[in-house]
Amino acid sequence: MAIADKSLIQKLREITGLGLLDCKKALEQADNDLEKAIDILRKQGAAVAAKRSARETTQGYIHAYIHPGNRVGVLVELNCETDFVASTKDVAQFAQDLCLHIAALKPLYLAPEDIDPAFLAHERDVFLAQMSDSGKPATIVAQIVEGKVQKLYADICLIKQPFVKNDQFCVDDVVKQLAAKTGENIRIKRFARFEIGA
Repeated sequence: MAIADKSLIQKLREITGLGLLDCKKALEQADNDLEKAIDILRKQGAAVAAKRSARETTQGYIHAYIHPGNRVGVLVELNCETDFVASTKDVAQFAQDLCLHIAALKPLYLAPEDIDPAFLAHERDVFLAQMSDSGKPATIVAQIVEGKVQKLYADICLIKQPFVKNDQFCVDDVVKQLAAKTGENIRIKRFARFEIGA
């Protein structure tokens, strides 16, 4: 196992927002390969979040953001297990960053399971029609359509979108990192985006 490079530890901390020790261990495990270390931290965050996901989130934090010019506003509700974590700087900062993200990227849904089934069926039909003259085998067409559906999720579902402050992670990854950092189950309960004339 390699000794973690100090400059890479700092870079990894800036990318992930995680603690010194976590970044050092991930880099040592990845032999100072930054991309591998990021993947290791993502997997660890997902594993920790999965363990905590069954815990009830009855406390929370609501944040309001009005974009300069007063033409766009966002409300976000985050839920967590205790009011102690709900009142931390980390949760408040994430809520602000999330509001900026929603203002900029305009998600329509929170998660893929929230998408209107009729809308999704229509989009699948459109993707299939686009591939109808491709001459590709049905299995390949099905894979391409599924890839387009996943891309659609990344475009319109908040938790699947690349995070506006660090597009190496999707919003869901950032929530999992926050859960790992705070030691509690954290989830985005709901959001609303308002725009003049929209």
